[in-house]
Parts: sequence; C-alpha cells; structure tokens
Amino acid sequence: MLDLRRVLVKGLRKPDQPELAELWTPWGEKIAAGEKDVSSCSHPRPLFARERWRSLNGTWECAFVPAADVARAWRTAEQPAGADWLPILVPFSPEAPLSGVRRQLKPNELLWYRHTFEAPELAAGERLVLHFDAVDWACSVYANGVRVGEHVGGYLPFSCDVTDALVSGENSIALCVHDPSETGTQLRGKQRLAREGIWYTAQSGIWQDVWWEVVPAAHVEQLVVEARAQEGSIVLLARVEGEGALDARLFDGRREIARTIRASRGERELSVTLPVARPHVWSPDDPHLYDLEVSFGADHVRSYCAFRTVEVRPDERGVPRVHLNGKPVFLRGVLDQGYWPDGLMTAPSEEALAHDILTMRELGFNLLRKHIKVEQGRFYALCDRLGMLVWQDMPSGGGTYDAIHTSYLPTLVRASWTRHADVGRRAARQLSASDEAYRREWRETCEGTVRLLRGHPSVVGWVLFNEGWGQFDARAACELVRGIDPTRPIDATSGWYDRRCGDFFSVHNYFRPLAVWRDPARPRRAFVISEFGGVNWVVPEHGCVAGSYGYDAAANAEEFAEKVRAQLAAADELEGQGLAGFVYTQLSDVEAESNGLLTYDRRVSKLS
Repeated sequence: MLDLRRVLVKGLRKPDQPELAELWTPWGEKIAAGEKDVSSCSHPRPLFARERWRSLNGTWECAFVPAADVARAWRTAEQPAGADWLPILVPFSPEAPLSGVRRQLKPNELLWYRHTFEAPELAAGERLVLHFDAVDWACSVYANGVRVGEHVGGYLPFSCDVTDALVSGENSIALCVHDPSETGTQLRGKQRLAREGIWYTAQSGIWQDVWWEVVPAAHVEQLVVEARAQEGSIVLLARVEGEGALDARLFDGRREIARTIRASRGERELSVTLPVARPHVWSPDDPHLYDLEVSFGADHVRSYCAFRTVEVRPDERGVPRVHLNGKPVFLRGVLDQGYWPDGLMTAPSEEALAHDILTMRELGFNLLRKHIKVEQGRFYALCDRLGMLVWQDMPSGGGTYDAIHTSYLPTLVRASWTRHADVGRRAARQLSASDEAYRREWRETCEGTVRLLRGHPSVVGWVLFNEGWGQFDARAACELVRGIDPTRPIDATSGWYDRRCGDFFSVHNYFRPLAVWRDPARPRRAFVISEFGGVNWVVPEHGCVAGSYGYDAAANAEEFAEKVRAQLAAADELEGQGLAGFVYTQLSDVEAESNGLLTYDRRVSKLS
C-alpha cells in the first residue's frame, strides 16, 4: 500500500534551494592547507600502466569568457589575450571549493585553461601523449598554440598526441571548454545549475587527472584480457602498432606462473593464451588478483586480471538469483553518488575513495551502485583489491525532465511501471529523449564505458536507464551492451518503465512496504529493489543546510539508526521470498540530501 503521507511530505514536494554551508573532508582539508600534493598519485589507469608518465595535476590558470553561439565557438575560439586569468587547482572543477575558484561556468561562457610544463626528451620514434581522464563537456586542446584535438562527452577519458607540436624547453597547454549543463541535452547525471533536492551543484571543465606518458614507436594500443576459469587459461588480445614480438607474463604474487611470446608479422591484433593450473577465483571475501606484464618491443605495460564469473540463473529452488563463481550471492548494496563537499564529483584523494569502500564493507554491504557517473580508474582498482562488487550506472541526460512521467505518475501509479513505452515520438517526448544528438551520445558513452571498465572483476553489472531519465529503446540498449560484454548481467531500467528485457526486474520502493513483486517477463528475471530507504537526519555541525531532504525523517542518532537497521532487516528477510538483492539509499549525505549513512564530509558514520 502506498504511504500517501510520506509521498505528500517528501516525494512530490518541490525541494528548497538553501545556501550550502562549507564542509571539508579530512583529505581535502590537507590539500587546502598545502599538506598534500595532488600530483603525488598512483597511476591513473591501473589496467594499462607504463613507467614513463607524469601527473600534470596542480596549479593551472583558467578564465571565463562570454561568447556568442558557444555551442560552436568552443571549436574555433582564439585564446583570450586580455582575459582575467585565475589560478585553479586541477583536477578540481572551478565550482568545487578545492579548485580555489568557486565560480560557476554559465551556459553562455567558455572556460579556458592554460598550463606550462617541461616535456621529457624523446628518442627516435617515441611519442608524447597527453591524457585527460574527464573534461565536462566539450573541449578543444592546444599545445603551443597548435590545435591537437577535441573531445565531446563529460565522463570518458581521451588523449592527444602532442609530439609534433612540442618545442625545446617550456611547453604550453590550453583548453577551451563548453558546458551547457541542464540547458542542453548532453549527458550530465545529477548536475544542475539550480541545485535542489536530489539534483546537485553542476560542475564544468577538467574534473579528473591530466597526465602525459611516453609511448615507443612500436607499442601496445589496447589490451583486452579474458580469464576463463573453467578452461584454466587467460586469453589476451592486444592491438599493436609497429613490428615486434608480444611477450606476455603472468604472475601470482611474485611468482611467474606463465609466459607466452608471439612475433608480429604485420598483424594489428595479436592473441595469446596463458595457461593457469588450478585458478584462484576472485570474490569479495578473497579478492585474488593476478599481475600481468606485457611487452612489445621497447614498450612495457603493467596490468592485472582475475578469475570470476557472474550470471543470473535459477538457484536449486528455481528462484532467479545472481551467481558469483557458480554460487548464489545475495547483493547487499548501497547507492554511491560519488559526490564530495570540497571536490564535487572529484574525490579529494585515493585515500578518500578507499575510506568509502572500506566503511561500507564494515557496515555489511558487498556492493556499491556507482550512480549516474563514471568514476576515475583508481576507484575500480580499489574495489578490485579490497573486494567490493560494483554495479555501474550509465550517465543520464536528455531534455528537461517531465516531473509527471519521471516522478508523479510512477510514484502514485505502480501499474505504470510496466506499461510505459520507450519507443516512438510520444514516448521520446515524455521521457525527454527526443534529441537524436543526445541518443547518439548516450549510445557512444554506454559503449565506451563498457569497454573501459570490462577488465575490472569488481564490476558485476551494468545499469542502463534510471527512473525514465532520458530512457529510449531499452531493449536495443541491452542488445548493444550484450554484444560488447556478454559476461555480466544487465539492469536495463532501474526504478520503473520496465520493458521486459535485461536480467533484473528492478524496482525503486521508497513509499510502499518492501515486498517481492511478480515479474511480468517470461522467463523470470532476478528481482531486486535497486533503491529504497532514504532516512534523513542532519548530524549537528556536519550538514550543508539547516533543513534536509529525504524519504523519511529521524529526530536524532538513535532514531536514525533504529529506522535504517529496521529497513535493512526487512530487506534481508525478503531473501527467502525471492529477493536477489537491494541497494540502500545512500552512502553519504549530498548537499541538501541528508539521507546518507555517512555525513557529507565523511567524518561521521551515522550507524557507528
């Protein structure tokens, strides 16, 4: 039965937009005090690491420049000679306190960056590649005034070969960035210029690592690693450039356990198999990883892999469940927005990411649902090494969301969840997916996300659409992802507007008693409550706002803990009735949302 009181008080009331109080995490506080250098970090891409690299994180300069027709100007605008340049700490967006700028990019402005660096000496044939792990949203890149590349999309990494533009001594980098936030239809996740409730402060520009690496003339361009536990082998597919021999070595700890060498005879793709006797499988309780070293001529790349399988199939009683390494596993998840008060979507440090993962493990969760964003590579590597399962959401976008179809209708009328089309002009209009440019970007980003993260054993599921936000043709989206990665289950429509595809019947339940509902699809899929909970309580001196937003309220620490534990216990009890897993809302407070298990500054665990 629908709890109308909670719906009217929280679910359908337009949230307030109070000013945010300043909060700092312990790690951000050290950066602001100059006690931690943001350029002192581990390799940004743990699955594809070379030795000759250097972080360019640190103090850059930025400028905000009004422009006519910014949607086109970012490609051709000239660097502003007389602009008011401000120091900015990269990789934090100018809107984030840690950037030192604290300035919102407006939709009619371009955001310029500039920086200088000393390029390393290059041997004959070597190339210097400049990497940007995420820039929101569209940008042109210049090296010493020469345009060396552009990129569209705020969540995936891209690279520019700057070798031919280098000069001796000091070299300059410049970026011109355009980000319309919610005034456009591009992917933007939970960001809004006018933040409120579940929508958070919009950010722009560089928000993940910037770095360079030296790449030999003959080199490995891409690695795809498939660990096959039943066959006792690791199959490695390498895309290469140039001539040489592919030398792949596998280590279990410090011990080399397999090695294969294959010469290239002009092929661009080389496949080798490494045999492994008695594979040691990966699981949250035993996150065992094998290290890989791959060489091609003078190029040397470090990576790692793991043996583990994940699938949805009936258990011994015929109930569809998630199986990890052939055994049923009950998913006890928590929603991870990946927001920070001092860094917004950028975690202040690797230690901060590890803190969230370890704290959730200590609270009894085995899964994080990374919500509506793609995280930096270190996050997934930490989950691999610390034993935390991950469901990866695809970032959302589209036009302005129609509250009737994304909130009011599904909240009040449960029957709408399985009866709403997502194909055709009418459905596209109702679900804010009419713009073909948005749909194209969504498909490209979805494909890129799967290819980027498929090597991480911790990632055990893909979540495609959330609560109808920009949803379109979920069945085709399933086919797209299945074609790239047939090894992981898919949650096609988390929340509502189920299209009887994917591996889960996935519902959000904030206003009804928790229960297992009948799956309209045949054959049945695993039933998951992919969002519920949301008890809010503001810890004194650790909240952003005087009020709070959530789906239920607690008056104090004792009542908060009592309500949260009661909801978790109710969800746990449903395992015997066919529930395959759940995702509790949420890991931490975020701005006006005070329904986290941790405070926004990560200084207090509300369940401790």
